Formats: sequence, C-alpha cells, structure tokens
Amino acid sequence: MTNDNTLISVQDLKVYFRSGHECARAVDGISFEIRQEETVCLVGESGCGKTVSALSILGLIQTPPGEIAGGQIMFQGKNLLELDEEDMQKIRGNRIAMVFQEPLTSLNPVFTIEDQIGEAISIHKNIGSGELRDCCIKLLKDVGIPSPVQRLKDYPHQLSGGQRQRVMIAMALACDPDLIIADEPTTALDVTVQAQILQLLKSIQETRSMSILYITHDLGVVANIAHRVYVMYSGIVTEQGNAAQIFHHARHPYTQGLLASLPSRSKRGKRLFSIPGTVPNPAYKPAGCPFHPRCPHAIPICGKEYPKMCDYGQAHLARCPVLFKNSHNPDKPEPKSI
Repeated sequence: MTNDNTLISVQDLKVYFRSGHECARAVDGISFEIRQEETVCLVGESGCGKTVSALSILGLIQTPPGEIAGGQIMFQGKNLLELDEEDMQKIRGNRIAMVFQEPLTSLNPVFTIEDQIGEAISIHKNIGSGELRDCCIKLLKDVGIPSPVQRLKDYPHQLSGGQRQRVMIAMALACDPDLIIADEPTTALDVTVQAQILQLLKSIQETRSMSILYITHDLGVVANIAHRVYVMYSGIVTEQGNAAQIFHHARHPYTQGLLASLPSRSKRGKRLFSIPGTVPNPAYKPAGCPFHPRCPHAIPICGKEYPKMCDYGQAHLARCPVLFKNSHNPDKPEPKSI
C-alpha cells in the first residue's frame, strides 16, 4: 500500500537469469517503496538480489541473459518497466542517479574529472562550456573536494579512494535527482573515510531534499543512516520496518542471525556467531521458505509452504509464521533470538 508521499514503489518485482536449461531467480517477487526525502536500506548477504533490484530500477539488466519476469516499478506516475530506452535515458542519471561500489572501475581512466562530470550534465542539459565548467567546480565543492579547480584536470588514478567516491557522488548529483541509489559506496574505503562519505550523503540529502536507496550488507551502516529497512534473503524480502523495529525487535530468524553476528564490546574474546549453511543457489532454491535449511526455528511445514508476510503493527512485517504464531500464543513463549 503506497503512501501519499511515495516517490517510487516496487511491486512484486521478479528478475530471472537464464543459461541453457537453468533459470536463476535472482529477484523473486520483492516489493518496497521509498518516500520523499527518505533513506531506505536494502540489507542482506552477497547474492541476495540487492544490486539486481537497483539495476532493474534504472533499466540496466542485460537482456539476455537477464529478464524482468514480472512486477512493476512506479515512479512519478510511470511504470519504468514499460518505458522504451529513449524515455529511460531521460530518467536515468537525471531523475534517478546511481553511485556504484567501486569508483576506480566506474570512472573512465582516460578522461579527466571535468570531462566525466561534464558529460553527466550535458547529456540532460543544454548549457555552454563556461557554465558547464562552473557547474563542475560547484559540484566538487558541494561534495567536499579541496582545490576543485585543480582537481578538474586530474585523472581518476590521481585521486584517493575517498576523493574518487566523492566524484561519483558529484556525478550523481549533477542533474539534481529525486532519488540516488547508492550501491555499497563505502565498501572499498577505510572506516574514517567511510564515516565521512556517510555524513556527506546525509548532508546532501538534507540540503537537496532528495531520497536515497542505500544497498549494503553492513548493519553498522544501516544503523547510522536508515529511516526504514528491507532485509533481503535469496531474492525475497524477509522483514521490513523502521530502523528501531529491525534493530531492537527483529522478528525473522534471518534478521536475528545477522544482528547476532555483529561484533560488540560485550562479545570481546568470544567466538563470533555465524549463521550456519550458505545462501541457496538462485537456480536451485529449496521448496517452501528459502531460509528453512539454515533456520533454528524451522518445522516441517517450512519446507513445504512459501511463507506469507506477518503483520506486527506499525508497518513492521516479517515473513515467518512460526515466530509470529509463537509471539501471539500466551501459552508458549516466543523463541529466543539466535
């Protein structure tokens, strides 16, 4: 159910990749929404479908082998999945922009910083060379790069990792988008620079009144920036809620396992917890709940029936009927978190 201030709504999105007789269901019917001026985090292990979901929004799924097998992505009254490439180009980089994980591979090594930021602007705006250069300088200032005039003539290899990521953010901001998708933009950075980039995104969001879809496997990052969180596992959303609900009242065994695996001072000297088993191959998912082979609460029905979302109130949903039933049964205490 969409909210009045919903910016983008993804409904029952399915993205499959085919190779020979195999079909990998990378995204298997996820739904989420992002409201205006909101930061939403997609969280989960590598291979759960987070990045594929983001690329689907921008129409960047390579076909073949990929295909959008179902669902819709509503943005400002338009279903992005129904637009042709020409119409998508008017949105991609303009109304919706993306910051990728590794800037050194995302930036072109043979073009200067000015060339690359300028291209991002000139594709969508018809402005003169002098004004274009001024825009590039202002964008570099906005993202906190020192000596922006000098940096314009630099090449990506001449900048530090943090500076390259700031350039990527500047390119994403070039056309003042309504939504920025940030795909693990701090993974390759050290902790200090990571904190600076996160603070930069927060500051830009407040200044420009935009929304952010942040993709990460790092729950520490989520705790610092998220308004709402969607936890993904094996191509589906297993739990959703605001940050407080997810971190303090997790209702799905997978979310509980992720939280239990976080290091903390109280665990110093102890062996860190890890969820047993591995994420299933998207081409060979188990029947029923995809998490049941790794779940400490699984019962026989979990291996047969696909779980529905259970409503804990205040838009907090979790896809685990077993814990939901136990939490609503006064005669049987709710199982402890993992």
